[in-house]
Amino acid sequence: MSASLPDNVPGTGPLAGVLIADFSRVLAGPYATMLLADLGATVIKVEGPGGDDTRTWMPPVRDGVATYYLSINRNKRSIVLDLADPADLHVAQRLSARADVMIENFKPGGLRRFGLDYDAVRAANESVVYCSISGFGPHGGAHLPGYDLLVQATSGLMSLTGEADGEPYRAGVAVFDVMTGLHAAVGILAALRHRERTGEGQRIETNLLSAALSSLVNQTAAYVAGGVVPQRMGNAHPSLFPYEPLPTGDGELIVIAANNGQFRKLCEAIGAPELPDDPRFATMADRTARREELRALLLEKLATRGAQEWFDILTGAGVPCGPINSVDQGIALATSLGLKPVVHPGDPQTAVPGIRNPVDYSATPPSYRRSPPALGADGDDVRAWLLRD
Repeated sequence: MSASLPDNVPGTGPLAGVLIADFSRVLAGPYATMLLADLGATVIKVEGPGGDDTRTWMPPVRDGVATYYLSINRNKRSIVLDLADPADLHVAQRLSARADVMIENFKPGGLRRFGLDYDAVRAANESVVYCSISGFGPHGGAHLPGYDLLVQATSGLMSLTGEADGEPYRAGVAVFDVMTGLHAAVGILAALRHRERTGEGQRIETNLLSAALSSLVNQTAAYVAGGVVPQRMGNAHPSLFPYEPLPTGDGELIVIAANNGQFRKLCEAIGAPELPDDPRFATMADRTARREELRALLLEKLATRGAQEWFDILTGAGVPCGPINSVDQGIALATSLGLKPVVHPGDPQTAVPGIRNPVDYSATPPSYRRSPPALGADGDDVRAWLLRD
């Protein structure tokens, strides 16, 4: 990028010096740019006069700010630009002309009237990596709004979630927004690597529905490769048993035996060593086909002790198992395991806690320089820099 934006807390890491013009909103794009900002990129978050929608998605809140917004916007700078205002549009175009990466999630073609579509930006910035995110792609689904819940429904995920004889349910988090954000980040990194080798920029596109179908992995493969339409099974797994919560003497415990060795260890630990040699349960296919018969035998043994006691016994025997935690308990578990899940970006006195980048790097660790910005907090500095000759 040309003359760097002045920064008293410059990014470090493999993306230091990379300027990202972030015209994305809500979750998928902002999640992608936060991950890249953690790796040192300078991210300028462009918001309309009303701000990112997630600023208003509350409760819960921290100091009057929605925690939804706070979860995906650290390490960024915010500038407010009204693209319908000629002066602000000029600033936006200057930013796109300087950026190494531009990312947007307007409806396909929505930025063309502002001269901020790929062709217009590339004309002024030939090496730009331009990432577009949509809900249903730029073709027949271009007019459809890209909300995660719509994609959970239309992709088939909700048909797989919930009790077999109950209603379809959404996942408890916007899974496809997150996964699309990850795919966008991977695509941007690949395009930057290509540009490093050749000097050539490019446009990359991803969408929630394509990311969803990819993320359904074995379930979509069941149909396209096996001709089977998967159905809801509650907490059961279509291809593995046991691989679900099982009741014990005082509560449920996740119990997994994903191969013959684990199944033998499980049976020995619960006092049923004869089961692995029973021809009814000799293979995973056998155990899956006779899951109800086998479940009854396992539950009879598991009822003799409580969940915590079984957790200690089974873990000691090498059987994957675990409690069904609440979110606070999940964070506590990660803390107890030394994973240090919570970070405090920027000034310790004013830092907004967040969940750390999930990847460790031996040479180029992520950095947490800035808490999520207030709306337009960096507008004056960014404007002065962009409009300087």
